[in-house]
Amino acid sequence: MKLTGHNLIRLAGLSAALAGICYVGVGLFHPANLPSSVTTTPWFTAHLLACATCSFGLLGMAGLYARQAVKTGWLGLVGFVMLSLWMVIVMGFSFVEAFLLPKAGTVTPAFINGWMGMFNGTPSAVNLGVLPTLWTLAAPLYILGGLSFGIATFRAHILPRAAAVLLAAGTALAPVAALLSLQAQPKMAIPVGLALAWLGSAQFIEGRTSTAQPAERTLAATA
Repeated sequence: MKLTGHNLIRLAGLSAALAGICYVGVGLFHPANLPSSVTTTPWFTAHLLACATCSFGLLGMAGLYARQAVKTGWLGLVGFVMLSLWMVIVMGFSFVEAFLLPKAGTVTPAFINGWMGMFNGTPSAVNLGVLPTLWTLAAPLYILGGLSFGIATFRAHILPRAAAVLLAAGTALAPVAALLSLQAQPKMAIPVGLALAWLGSAQFIEGRTSTAQPAERTLAATA
């Protein structure tokens, strides 16, 4: 495959699809945000998937935005930037949670309790510096970014509009997680993951179809 602009857009769609699949996995495997979960296999698996979500997602979001940049306008740009910033923040937190937190848990339990307090709303006995502020900032980036990008994608009418609605609704309903149990809260990631996988796979398949059509015309002309 030549690295043309068209093929890069296709590969970005594949990357977005993989990000969505990984994010669904986060929703399925993520245990409750409790100190006792830190050393478990589901905890490591969920946060490894979260790292993969952000890695694939940053590339995928760039491709989804580039595919429809002209028609999504400033609203699409705002959504793209906000969701990308959210992924950068989550990538840092997820890396710590997957690779560092399980080791720190046996040495400094107070740090683990303070870390979990960022997600559960309980006060921390340990000074975590700027981390609580960063995590607080992540929520509006996720909600407003997903809502903006979903609406812009729906209006552009290039990628599946139903997937755009699912993305906007899934991120807008994120605050509902606060009303759920700690075990159920991660499940709110599943609709957004499905939406991202849907948008990415549609872009990848669309690119494959548009590539095949000129080849078919060429074969017909030489027949």
